[in-house]
Amino acid sequence: MLIDSHAHLDSPRYAGDREAMLRRAYEAGVGAILAIGIGEQADGMDGALGVCREFNGRSGLPKLYASAGVYPHNAPEIDDSVLVKLDNLLAQPEVIACGEIGLDYYHEGAAHEVQRAGLIRQLEIAAAHKRPILIHCRPKDGETDAWDDLFEILDAHWRATGLGGVMHCFGGGYEQARRSLDLGFLISFAGNLTYPKAQPLRDVAARLPLDGLLVETDAPWLAPVPSRGKRNEPAWVALTAETLAELQGAEVHRIAAATTKNFNRLFGLGGLGRLLL
Repeated sequence: MLIDSHAHLDSPRYAGDREAMLRRAYEAGVGAILAIGIGEQADGMDGALGVCREFNGRSGLPKLYASAGVYPHNAPEIDDSVLVKLDNLLAQPEVIACGEIGLDYYHEGAAHEVQRAGLIRQLEIAAAHKRPILIHCRPKDGETDAWDDLFEILDAHWRATGLGGVMHCFGGGYEQARRSLDLGFLISFAGNLTYPKAQPLRDVAARLPLDGLLVETDAPWLAPVPSRGKRNEPAWVALTAETLAELQGAEVHRIAAATTKNFNRLFGLGGLGRLLL
């Protein structure tokens, strides 16, 4: 069984067929999904938890977990009420991670200093709840600016927690991957790993240790080849796993077993009754 470590299940693009979409994932061998709680605005970060509570326990569907956090673009919305909401959400048993949070310098949006301040405040709350973090990091093309700032913040405000996290939809180079692993993070690859122009990313994936990897969809975005451009869904995480298996020189079942083991280890889900795959 596979785990989709990052999917936006509360997206309105699933409003008409959310249960059917989850059933397709289960039938494709996806045993669990981490639903990402960022919403369209910061005050909507409880949407993923709502999906978990609606669908968990239904026969023939994956086990669902949730995260909560404020996306970098929404950092200007962070105020005391948003931070209280995040604090309350991270106290819920289904909410196993804080994210996706981080830095995005690619798009014109929130000022960089506002993003950095918002990230640090969320790290403090995540640490208090002992929740790993899900990092979004996107620099300007050809630059490492966001990565440089991110590692400076993580070294100062996160490394000492020992909680680690996930570098979601990883798009950096080998140096950024190596530093992430050193900080206790797992490297998660999405459907863009399958794109023709992604050879530099595939070269990085081929060099990484199997015990440091995850797979994800980032659904409803980044559908893998041959479905690129369509609405993505968790069932298609299997296509990314197949590409990763080729790069690692491993059988797909080994990738599934290893990434499931990595996910369980990071989030402390090895106990009976939490996640059985």
